[in-house]
Amino acid sequence: MTDMTALPTVVEKALYLDVLRAGRVSMRELTEQDPAATARLLDLGLLVQYVDQGWVAAVDPRAVSARLSAAQRAAAADLLARAERAALAVEDLADSYDTAQRRSGPDPQITHVHGLEQIQHRLLAFEADFREQVLVAQPGFRPPEALGNIRMRQAMERGVLADILYQPISRRTPHTVAYAAVAIGWGVRLRVLDEPFARMMIFDRKVAIISSSADNRTAAFIEDRAVVAHLADVFRRDFERAERVPWQMLDGAELPEVLRRVAELLSEGLTQRAIASRLGVGERTVAAHLARLRERYGARTLFQLGRMMRDGARG
Repeated sequence: MTDMTALPTVVEKALYLDVLRAGRVSMRELTEQDPAATARLLDLGLLVQYVDQGWVAAVDPRAVSARLSAAQRAAAADLLARAERAALAVEDLADSYDTAQRRSGPDPQITHVHGLEQIQHRLLAFEADFREQVLVAQPGFRPPEALGNIRMRQAMERGVLADILYQPISRRTPHTVAYAAVAIGWGVRLRVLDEPFARMMIFDRKVAIISSSADNRTAAFIEDRAVVAHLADVFRRDFERAERVPWQMLDGAELPEVLRRVAELLSEGLTQRAIASRLGVGERTVAAHLARLRERYGARTLFQLGRMMRDGARG
């Protein structure tokens, strides 16, 4: 019996077109040419046989398509029903597996790493592999050797989003200000929160690294999705409350030409779309430039940034 859910093959279509072009073909000639394809085209209804005359002719395929579609829909419904039955068939086994996992002791999705060298080694693997987003909370003093990470610049070049949270001491530390001024130019968003918070890094919302000892020589690498999502939400709330700092102004860095031009047009009252049109670039590019200007001048909104630009804060 012909499988009505299977569409005609390339060979079967070619044979159909031969019959269509000829108008009619001898049944004997057709079966000698390709008996299997002939039989299937007849079963599908794409060819019709005139038995008394021994001829075969092509049928309008639109008359067949409804039957093919109905057969495929019926097969799809059957597959869905079988899939649901399969899920129910192993549900009791899944419950048993979950129970066994709860009894197995410490969560294997939380790994404690001891020693600065071992922590750094494991951390490097995540820094090299993340592709979308990194969230970093770094309280306290940042020594010079902890800054200037080339991997952060490389990540920004491949389109990663990076948010970093510091404490107020960072604004009084020249090497931190210098690093922040450069990082802002890469597209990093770096803010200051005048509150206690824990040291933490989150990569792609898949893994979170937190300090698990007072001397920071032990770290917990957390890969439990629910826990990581909670920590990311905590970071996001802290970051939104944090102060925007004009790092490049503190560092005395000059405004790049493209940002200076965007700032001028904004001060003239042009919208994001109008600025994009004037500069001949896309709106997303202008949006990125405006985001950098907001970080530089500590503006929380585009309206606030425009007012600052009109007041002459373009140094």
